[in-house]
Amino acid sequence: MLTGSCHCGAVRIQVASKPRRLTSCNCSICRRHAGLWGYYQPSKVKITARKADIDRYAWGDKCLWLCRCATCGCVTHWQPTARAGNRMGVNFRNFDPSVIETTRVRRLDGAKSWKFLD
Repeated sequence: MLTGSCHCGAVRIQVASKPRRLTSCNCSICRRHAGLWGYYQPSKVKITARKADIDRYAWGDKCLWLCRCATCGCVTHWQPTARAGNRMGVNFRNFDPSVIETTRVRRLDGAKSWKFLD
């Protein structure tokens, strides 16, 4: 089990294994907070936090919530706004760097083409 957390520790995230690859996106929001996304089924991710510890933000077509710690501001994950969503993103910047040092990072052009740049 791999565990990451925001800076202050109020939001903790657990996943069973590291992702096969990570995504670095340059869309208008990802480029601002420099997320490094690993994708999972929501049922495979355990988020431990009080409800008041997580702020959510929906933008654009409102299909996902960007979630951050209400205390320290670290973006921890995103989740679909619809309960039926079958994918969520976990920000691996909140895990120890050794967890992902050998994981391939793909660069996604979320700003224009929605294609991978590598």
